Amino acid sequence: MTSDQYSHLRRFRRNATLRNMLAETRLSPANFIYPMFVVNGTGIRTPIEPMPGIDQVSVDTAVEEAQKAAEVGVKSVLLFGIPDEKDASGSRSTSPDEAVQRAIGAIKAVLPETHIITDVCLCEYTDHGHCGIVSGDSVDNDATLPLLAETAVSHAQAGADMVAPSAMMDGQVAAIRAALNESDFSDVPIMGYSAKYASAFYGPFRIAVDSAPRFGDRRSYQMAPTQGREAMREIEADLEEGADLIMVKPALAYLDIIKEASMRFDAPIAAYNVSGEYSMIAAAGKAGWLERDRALMEVLTAIKRAGADLIITYSAIEAARILASG
Repeated sequence: MTSDQYSHLRRFRRNATLRNMLAETRLSPANFIYPMFVVNGTGIRTPIEPMPGIDQVSVDTAVEEAQKAAEVGVKSVLLFGIPDEKDASGSRSTSPDEAVQRAIGAIKAVLPETHIITDVCLCEYTDHGHCGIVSGDSVDNDATLPLLAETAVSHAQAGADMVAPSAMMDGQVAAIRAALNESDFSDVPIMGYSAKYASAFYGPFRIAVDSAPRFGDRRSYQMAPTQGREAMREIEADLEEGADLIMVKPALAYLDIIKEASMRFDAPIAAYNVSGEYSMIAAAGKAGWLERDRALMEVLTAIKRAGADLIITYSAIEAARILASG
C-alpha cells in the first residue's frame, strides 16, 4: 500500500495553529465553577494540607478569592461552610449568621456578576459527619428533607443564585423546590448532585471540612461505583422533581456516566473534578512524576469531551490562567 492509498490525518497535526483551529473540544473559564471552603472570623486563610494551594477562608478572604477568579474569567463559585460548632441536627446550616450566608452577601456586594452556588447538605454541620438526621445507626431520609429545604431557603434569602443539594436523600430536590417556591424563590434554580458516588476520591474534602462520618459510612445513600443504570434513574428522578441542572460526582472515574447522561438527557450537565482528583495531580506534579499543567488540562478536556457543560474544579483559577497563556 502506498502513501496515497490511506488517509493522512497527520496533516491536521503539523503545527499548533492548525491543531487549535480544528480542536473538537474547547475549554473556557466560563465553563468553570470554583469551590471555596468558608469559615467564620476575619483574615483567615488556613492551608488544607492534602490540597496544596487550597485554603479554608473567612468571608473577607473568600471575597478576595472570588475576585482572583473573576479577574481570569471564572465568574461562578460554589460555597461550602464550616461552622464553629456542630450538633446532631446540623442546626447551624440554616443560620443567617453562618459563613456561607454572610459570604454570599459579601461577594455580591463587590462582584455582583459572580454567580454564587451553595452546597446544601448537613455533613459539614453535624457532629456525626453524616449528611442527615441519624436514627439509630442509619440516616433518616424523610426527617432530613425539611432541614435541607430550610437550608436552601436560607441560602436563597441571603442572595444565592443557585442551590445544589448533595445529601443524596430521596426526594430532596422536590422538597427544596417546593420550599423555594413557597418562599417566593421560584426563580432560584437547583443543581442536583444527581449521580453522586460513594467514592474514595472525597478524602481530602472530608479533611478540609472535618466531615468524615464518626461511625459507618455513606454507602447506604451514595451510589456504589458499580452502578451505571442506577445513575440514569437518579438523574431522571431529580429532573422529574424539578432539578434544572444535573451533576456527576466524581468526574474522572465516571466519564462514562457523564457521556451517557449527555446523550440521554436534554439538560445542562455539571461534573465535579473532586478533591482527590485535584490532590493526585498536585502531588504527582510536585514530585516531578508528570507535567502538572499538561495533566491538569488533559483531565479537564476529557471531562468536557465526555459531555460536561460545566466543570466544578479546585483548579479553576489555575486552568483559566493556563488557557490565557495560550
